Amino acid sequence: MKFFLDTANLEEIRQAAALGVLDGVTTNPTLAAKEGKPFRELILEICDVVKNGVVNAEVVSVDTQGMLREARELASWHPNIVVKVPMTRDGIRALNVLHGEGIHVNVTLVFSPSQALLAAKAGAYFVSPFLGRLDDISEDGLGLLREIVEIYRNYQFSTQVLAASLRHPLHVVAAAKIGAHIATMPFKVFEQLFKHPLTDRGLEAFLKDWEKAREVLGEIVEPARPELVERAEARPARGTGR
Repeated sequence: MKFFLDTANLEEIRQAAALGVLDGVTTNPTLAAKEGKPFRELILEICDVVKNGVVNAEVVSVDTQGMLREARELASWHPNIVVKVPMTRDGIRALNVLHGEGIHVNVTLVFSPSQALLAAKAGAYFVSPFLGRLDDISEDGLGLLREIVEIYRNYQFSTQVLAASLRHPLHVVAAAKIGAHIATMPFKVFEQLFKHPLTDRGLEAFLKDWEKAREVLGEIVEPARPELVERAEARPARGTGR
């Protein structure tokens, strides 16, 4: 599974890219507007940070001709840009033309298997089902993802399924188990993937043990994270759990 960040914030993107696990970025007009930069400048800076990864940039026109004009402009900025168009009749008409021109398109705001089927038949490079937004109205977002993946496998569509609107780590894991090609998530959710209380407790215990034993071992080494040692010493005595 590929990991995308759903953000236009350069600092968040830099932090994720530095870890070596970031495959791309998804942006939308709302996210881009928060950054207070000219849109072209922002997208190109994101492309520079992500390097070989994919950067999704969305059109804002609602008619086919406007979408085509904006999509061609966006695609001309950088070879790694994928153009986002909405799942509407005009969007599908634009997709059909753009696909014929070799421009990669992400069909966004997908909420049903029939919409995903139309997008794949018209030549979408990505299709983005919004799981969290369906969950918000008491519909089964993961069920939609499961249906789309099954349909695409049945007919061997080349369109990649980009699971979007992921609200927590369980969404990411469930999307991976279902077989989504890509998960895009806010930076907060990305950070939560790292966390487990037993990891923190185990590290604290190991550092506490090392602090006690380092003089015996003949090593004069400062602990990597003194604050963890202090926290560990403040806890009641526990086994190390090795």
